Amino acid sequence: MKIHVKVPATTANLGPGFDALGLALNLWNEAEFACTSDSSISVTVKGEGEKRLPKNADNAIAQAALMIYDLAGKSCKGLHIDCINRVPLGSGMGSSSAAMLTGMLGANGLLGNPFTDEEILKLAIETEGHPDNVAPAMLGGLVASIVHKERVVSMRLPTKANHGPIHATIVLPDFDFPTSQARAILPKEVNRPDAIYNISRVVLVTEALRTGNMELLGIAMKDSLHQPYRLKLIPGAINALEAGKKAGASAVALSGAGPSLIAFMPKEDAAIGAAMKDAFKDAGLDARIFELGTSYEGAEVTIV
Repeated sequence: MKIHVKVPATTANLGPGFDALGLALNLWNEAEFACTSDSSISVTVKGEGEKRLPKNADNAIAQAALMIYDLAGKSCKGLHIDCINRVPLGSGMGSSSAAMLTGMLGANGLLGNPFTDEEILKLAIETEGHPDNVAPAMLGGLVASIVHKERVVSMRLPTKANHGPIHATIVLPDFDFPTSQARAILPKEVNRPDAIYNISRVVLVTEALRTGNMELLGIAMKDSLHQPYRLKLIPGAINALEAGKKAGASAVALSGAGPSLIAFMPKEDAAIGAAMKDAFKDAGLDARIFELGTSYEGAEVTIV
């Protein structure tokens, strides 16, 4: 028996929804899991990270899979994982969350699903430390998460675009900006006006995404808690954000902690990504453009 797993890319924060909002994107990592009898853990990788990622038990997907075996009280005699990666590493598009969910779901499938999807999601959130990427990757669509009595509660929000479809352009500069660094630069305390600024806007961001109201999204997708600190550390990011707006994007924000930026508009417009890429180029950075739709589907597990 083999288990096939698909997990989507995600974009988190969405401007003011810091550590609370996430959205699944139509870009998918895939992996196929098979038990082996040679008492080894082996991984093949095609696509993103092909030359960088470990091909043994040190691989993040393999580590997540072995965690499930341990929690289920089962020994893993041998495991082979074939990966097709489309989500860039360290991009602000949820690559680490995708890897974790992929490993957990793959091992869970091989073991006959001893854990429910809800239990897998809870474990993944606890391991990752925050839910903003893990939850939409698992559930699909737009997801809001809160912490209640030391428990994370995640809910998929409606995103029926009454005004029409929503397109996302992600521009990823060639710049190393680890999430640990992006979190370390944030202040430990925020003032009341900044808190109010974000709280008032995050409600409107969810409403704009629910209805597809791009004008409202452009008004609401602004932030005072994390973007001002992070954008200035990414060469060209501030100018790229403004270039995207001038080129016609309805809203532009950091995708997750960055370094990528995400621009939203009613339909694909190559000029927006090109303008943002040029701004990064002026700062000395190459950049890649991803033209994506949102995904209403989350992680998928099938028996091959």
